[in-house]
Formats: sequence, structure tokens, C-alpha cells
Amino acid sequence: MQSLYEWDFGGAKPGELEKIVERNAHEFGPGLESVEFIKKLAQGIVSKMPQIDKVIEKAAPEWPLEQITIIDRNVLRIGLYELLFANKEEVPPKVAINEAIELAKNFGGENSGKFINGVLGTVYKQIQPEEETKEATIL
Repeated sequence: MQSLYEWDFGGAKPGELEKIVERNAHEFGPGLESVEFIKKLAQGIVSKMPQIDKVIEKAAPEWPLEQITIIDRNVLRIGLYELLFANKEEVPPKVAINEAIELAKNFGGENSGKFINGVLGTVYKQIQPEEETKEATIL
């Protein structure tokens, strides 16, 4: 989240996020076992950002993307990437939502947790029938 925040704050320049992630992992996370997970997550979010941002716009139509705080916007991007595109076995949907809410509560504003919960909860409810249909077809 810290790297996405910095990247977004700095103008979201192409190619910069990888450098920021590397620097932050080295500076703030020596000994981290999951640096590859962080890189993969950041790359995935950027590759799917147009789709993710459209989902945010649909799920929170009263909040234009540029009016959402940088923290909340990037917490939503992380949560939505994990909900919609990531391996559900690595990060189950409810875990992704809970982690995003906790990030928002710890680093966002007074109402960030509720906002993140509302947006991710809305998206989760919309994808649930699709997930249940896939499971029923497989069974």
C-alpha cells in the first residue's frame, strides 16, 4: 500500500512503481519473505488498473476517482485486485476485504473503513452469484 500511495502521489508514472517497491522493500522490509508477493501484487494491480478503477466508479458513483483520498483509492485497488483477479486460494475474498478494511482504518481517515467496507462489500455481493454458479457447474 505504501508503494502504491507513493506512486500515485507522485503522478503514477509508468515504470516507476517497480523502483518504488524495490526501494521500499529494501528500506522498510529487510528480511521479508514475501517480497515477490509484493512485486506480483503491485504489477497485477497496475496491469488491471483500468478495470479496477471502472469497478470503483460503478460501486461508488457519488465519489469520482480523483476525489477519493489517495489512501482509500489505493486500498480499494488492492482489495479489488485480490477480489477480482488474484488467486482465491492465496487470499480468500473475505480475507481480502478484512485486510483492506484494516488498512483503511489504520492509515485512512475517520470514515475510511466504512467506505472501503461498503465498496468492497457491494462488489463481493455482485460477484457471489457468479462464484456460486461456477462452483455448482464444477460440482
